[in-house]
Amino acid sequence: MYEALIVGLILGGLWFLEKFFGTCMVIRPLVVSPLVGLALGDLQTGVIIGATLELVFMGAIQIGGAVPPDALVGAGLGTAFAILTDQGPEIALTLALPIAILAQSIKVLLFIIRSGFMTPAMKYAAAGDIKKMKMLNYGGLLLQSFMYFAVAFVAIMFGSAAVQAFVEHIPESIMQGLNVAGGLLPAVGFALLLLPMMNLKNVLYFVLGFILISYLNLPIMAVTICGLVLAFIVTYEKGAVNPQTVQAGNGDGEEDLFDE
Repeated sequence: MYEALIVGLILGGLWFLEKFFGTCMVIRPLVVSPLVGLALGDLQTGVIIGATLELVFMGAIQIGGAVPPDALVGAGLGTAFAILTDQGPEIALTLALPIAILAQSIKVLLFIIRSGFMTPAMKYAAAGDIKKMKMLNYGGLLLQSFMYFAVAFVAIMFGSAAVQAFVEHIPESIMQGLNVAGGLLPAVGFALLLLPMMNLKNVLYFVLGFILISYLNLPIMAVTICGLVLAFIVTYEKGAVNPQTVQAGNGDGEEDLFDE
């Protein structure tokens, strides 16, 4: 009971710190495993497992709408099971990835639930109610922190064998459905971002991006570079004819594109 409680508090607390202080990288295995090892009385094993799992999860970073295997849960529970069962780092390597994949699916479900926050968030933003916006933001953060606490607590209470059996017996249809739902979330997020931005002045840039992707088959990196170049040109061209720029400058109204 104690071990389940303390590991759950560590994982939930680390997630809260990670998001509250702006991605300070405290949810990486190099940090998570030593903390779990210290709490369970075996810091040396925690350090060894943390360094090993960091190599496994080195590429597991959430970029855009991608939801990778959860390194926080994988490292935390893998380390805990290795110490509690006294089987060493080998059991951590065996269980870390399947547990992380299970946590990834649970996180997708939580994202779907949190999407319901968007409607009140837009309502509070339109009304300029900053206090309620902050409360909504903290509510989502606490909800996800509780999810990490609950996953760790339940997993340790039932034991490593039960967790591994549960992961292996999840129906393929459910996993596929979660993957589809996870793939839809980035589209919903981009649609919400475009909603306040889209107007007659900006729609041409959207059309240009659509043409580059759909008809010219350019990769995302090429489109991104084109966007940066276009933004640079538009910004400096507008600055050259802006009366405020002329008044703030030398008064001749001329500004070369690449002037320092």
